[in-house]
Amino acid sequence: MRRLPYADPGTPPLTSAPAYLWWVARGQAGLLLANAVTGIGSAVAMAALPYVLGRLVDGGLDDGLSRELWLGSLALLAVGVVLVVCNVVGHRLEVQNWIGASFRTSQLVGHHVSRTGDAVTAELPTGEVVATVASDSLRVGEVYFITARFVGGLVAYVVVAFLLLDSSVTLGVAVLVGLPAVAAVLALIVRPLQRRQRAQREASGRLTTLGADTVSGLRILRGIGGEDAFATRYRAQSQQVRAQGVRVAQTQSLLDAMQALLPGLFLAAVVWFGARLALDGEITPGQLVTFYGYAAFLTEPLQAATQFVQSMSRALIGVRKILRVLRVPVTGADPELLLDAAPPTGGGDLVDTRSGLVVAAGSVVALVSAEPDETARLATRLGLLGAENLEHADDIRLGGVPLSTLGLAQVRRRVVVAESTPQLFTGVLRDELDVRGSAVADALARALETADAADVLDSLPGGLDGEVAEKGRSLSGGQRQRVALARALLTEPEVLVLVEPTSAVDAHTEARIAERLVRLRKGRTTVVVTASPLVLDRVDEVVLVHDGRVVARGTHRGLLDGATTEALAYRAVVSRAAADDVPAARAPLGSGHAVDEGPGSTDRADTTESTIDEEASRATARR
Repeated sequence: MRRLPYADPGTPPLTSAPAYLWWVARGQAGLLLANAVTGIGSAVAMAALPYVLGRLVDGGLDDGLSRELWLGSLALLAVGVVLVVCNVVGHRLEVQNWIGASFRTSQLVGHHVSRTGDAVTAELPTGEVVATVASDSLRVGEVYFITARFVGGLVAYVVVAFLLLDSSVTLGVAVLVGLPAVAAVLALIVRPLQRRQRAQREASGRLTTLGADTVSGLRILRGIGGEDAFATRYRAQSQQVRAQGVRVAQTQSLLDAMQALLPGLFLAAVVWFGARLALDGEITPGQLVTFYGYAAFLTEPLQAATQFVQSMSRALIGVRKILRVLRVPVTGADPELLLDAAPPTGGGDLVDTRSGLVVAAGSVVALVSAEPDETARLATRLGLLGAENLEHADDIRLGGVPLSTLGLAQVRRRVVVAESTPQLFTGVLRDELDVRGSAVADALARALETADAADVLDSLPGGLDGEVAEKGRSLSGGQRQRVALARALLTEPEVLVLVEPTSAVDAHTEARIAERLVRLRKGRTTVVVTASPLVLDRVDEVVLVHDGRVVARGTHRGLLDGATTEALAYRAVVSRAAADDVPAARAPLGSGHAVDEGPGSTDRADTTESTIDEEASRATARR
């Protein structure tokens, strides 16, 4: 089986659901062809069993234990062996087809959603997106799971048709006409089943959306007393999903019952009719056995055809939902932004013409503002994060080249922005850190040391090979932040932008991280959004931003000692940030302040108070 995940899941057609399903089939054509061969072999072997058995009955009745009887028995054994081998190998191929198609679809949706930014949630409910991976992708795989049985059943049906007509035209016509009639009756039930499945899928998507929205806003809902109201809405929607599920189950149970009843009645009619022909001498006892076996066998292709129609109907419903997600425009879908132009040789200054920010190549610069959101917005603009920033890609220049001409994929490789809220996923810590899959052991060790994250290795059984729980819940807030910092460092980009990378750690840890960060990133452009004196004192340059414009720049010490209006504004921001750290360090858990309660953490208040005292002494001396 092809190794999963796919290195490149491909680019599917978004025109229609059948076109998408055909594209998936072409992507695993070899596997489907091999599966079809085993399916045909299995079906033909099953069809051959009644034929060989009938010949054995007639031969035994006429000649007794003859050589022909023994040869026929060996032929029956050979047919059985072929049937067993085809079934075993065929089932393995069926599962591979199912998993391959399902995973390809899930991977396509995951990759696409990660490139749409918030545009996908603006056009589609969150529940719809989740359901495409959790449910619809599996429905796509089901089609290719049943395809081989369906193809094999069709081929076997044609083979049996010729054998039946060759033995007895009357009974052969009765069998070949009766089964399509049974299939037509079953098809009448499939259409209402499709409608009810579609209604259930819609209700389930709304329920998932409501659940996701409720969970994401649970803290706010509790604060305003709206938790019960949303719980009531969720309960009501759950009942709607249950009612739709019951309707689907009712129709499905009727279809299942008819699948057993109608072929059974048909089989009984064939046996009765064949027995009458045998009594009249029109067919031999062996032919009666053969016709009975054929009639029993032909119920298998009938069931395979019914299952194929059901699977196809569910897949078409699911693919239409998937295509809605895949049709959401990619962030920066302008072709000029997506073209990978050749990068300029060498590094260069990072310039934002809108704010007047100039970051010299190879320097470590800190952005400071009285409004933290202001510098955070500037940081995301430097990396063209968000559709609103892509509109101003010409304003950001790297080495004198506007980012709009580089192509979004190249920008993502060369400029990495690590936002303030760390997002961790379930998986092995080593994979969590090395997102580009190219880091060696020494690089991992350096990144973890710089982020002062050695305690994370101790807290996870297995260290780097330990499992990170969902959203990093097994780690403290500070540990999650330091893992995210190590992850960003391991990408080793030309430009690294860090937004509040030390806000959740104690002062001693922050000082170590600041010193190591500057040392590790020496010679590579780094921008840090922070107001912490412990970090500001170690960077090459500090830039003060006000109302979206750069108003002052210099070293931390130089701005603290300055007498200009901008220097006074800088001291006010830094002193306020230092003072805010005192209650944050002393606040109890659950108070809303981010503190690192992980192993090895220390109280941030001691270092912060000494920093405030130091700044106060300097201000007194100046006066």
